[in-house]
Amino acid sequence: MSDIRLELSATDGAARTGILRTPRGDIRTPAFMPVGTAATVKAMLPQSVRETGADILLGNTYHLMLRPGAERIARLGGLHTFMDWQRPILTDSGGFQVMSLAGLRKITEEGVRFQSHIDGHAEFLSPERAMEIQRLLGSDIQMVLDECPALPAEKAAIEASLSLSMRWARRSKDAFGEQPGRACFGIVQGGTFADLRQRSAAALRQIGFDGYAVGGLAVGEPQSAMFETLEATVPHLPADRPRYLMGVGKPDDIVGAVERGIDMFDCVLPTRSGRNAQAFTWDGPLNLKNARHAEDGSPLDPACRCPACRQFSRAYLHHTVKSGEIIAAMLLTWHNLAFYQDLMASLRGAIAVGELVVFAAGFRARYGRQKPDHPADFPE
Repeated sequence: MSDIRLELSATDGAARTGILRTPRGDIRTPAFMPVGTAATVKAMLPQSVRETGADILLGNTYHLMLRPGAERIARLGGLHTFMDWQRPILTDSGGFQVMSLAGLRKITEEGVRFQSHIDGHAEFLSPERAMEIQRLLGSDIQMVLDECPALPAEKAAIEASLSLSMRWARRSKDAFGEQPGRACFGIVQGGTFADLRQRSAAALRQIGFDGYAVGGLAVGEPQSAMFETLEATVPHLPADRPRYLMGVGKPDDIVGAVERGIDMFDCVLPTRSGRNAQAFTWDGPLNLKNARHAEDGSPLDPACRCPACRQFSRAYLHHTVKSGEIIAAMLLTWHNLAFYQDLMASLRGAIAVGELVVFAAGFRARYGRQKPDHPADFPE
């Protein structure tokens, strides 16, 4: 067992809350990890990300291996020093991004050959190379390389992909080796087929990992299918290890996944939405391009602690969005990340006192009641 360990303090149904202990700091669970794709959370300073309540960030192996390069980051002191974030960092393996290249890659037993989306040069990513890159980056939690098949797909194709991913998982764990203070997570695959998910979970448990992720979801399937897949998968994962749902998601996705036993999340949605004029609130998302905000002197959320809500009005945010000012992306990103961290804190608090069912019902009744912005409200 690594120096990274999960200490549960309360459960409520399938949901859990606790602390993931790491040498670089504690991670309160359930946890949301802001995405720092290229060693930066877009439009945010590291200290600002910390002020939202984030305990851990996610870095992207694919993008960092291409630019500036893992070896260069290692020479410059590692990813934590490079991006001035001294708390935990989780890095994905790069598999999802490589698989999304479609016509630009070729998969074999050895790994994936692909062309860089930056300049077209040839690259090769194997389980061993994926783990070497993450070791060079110095990330605290490192993910195995897996194949992420596009959905929908026939069961036979998913099954073949799953078998390859499990062989790669073994090679990744072997390549991870001994890294004191760091952890290696396996990734459960299997599409939306319960039996394949359970087979994958069993194979990963046999290999033995410090944590277990559920991959291959939030790729276009209905929310109900994602929840059904989690219900079929999570009970087959070790109760004493963290469970991570990759790439999720919308606030209501997160609430439902926590109810089903997930401890960790990441998603680009709060930061990407912030750069595109969308703000998340307890009453649902708002589009600050909408003309109805032009003379609204109220804050986005009077209860929110972020600068966008404390210091500025909806009218000002609307103005800066329409004017293309950089501060709009900064403020809305900060707000969205603060909202996500407030949501996680509320989930942790509800689990701790055994009131998750009450909190979740109240959240769902309120979230989404906001009248959707009509296309006519977006003047050209």
